[in-house]
Amino acid sequence: MNISRYFTEERIKLQMTTAIEPYEEGTSLDKWRQHGKELIMKELVALLANGNRIGNVKKLYTDFVNRERKATTGIGHGVAVPHIRSLQAKEFMIAFARSTPGYDFGSLDLEPTHLFFVMAAPPYDDALYLRAFKSLAEILRYESLRKELMTLTSPGEVIRAIRSAE
Repeated sequence: MNISRYFTEERIKLQMTTAIEPYEEGTSLDKWRQHGKELIMKELVALLANGNRIGNVKKLYTDFVNRERKATTGIGHGVAVPHIRSLQAKEFMIAFARSTPGYDFGSLDLEPTHLFFVMAAPPYDDALYLRAFKSLAEILRYESLRKELMTLTSPGEVIRAIRSAE
């Protein structure tokens, strides 16, 4: 599948701006991590909202938060793929955001997450959604691509790197 065709420069952010307060001793680590994830999801949903293909942004955000509460989408190797099927998505959408310092996103390998690929699709579009997820998972297994994505300086370069990895 040619997943690069679903990326647009408007939905690529090369430096995330979410500020998360440092963890303080005596607070619940789970609550602190959940609050951080919610802040990150807010920035990612705002990125998806570029292009007017969302019904209600607040409801889409709530759908993502609820999905993330069920199980982490931090897959390891510095990558997270938050993904949902929601009535708020008018069509399949994908966005990319990068954090150089990384975030604690509850990743399976407990390492900071730097690369975020966020996907949303209408509930009736299972085939495209699943093909896109599979294609993304296949290219993200390459360490060379993950390293390259950390160094690129423009959204167009990100799209070209993904296209060349397919």
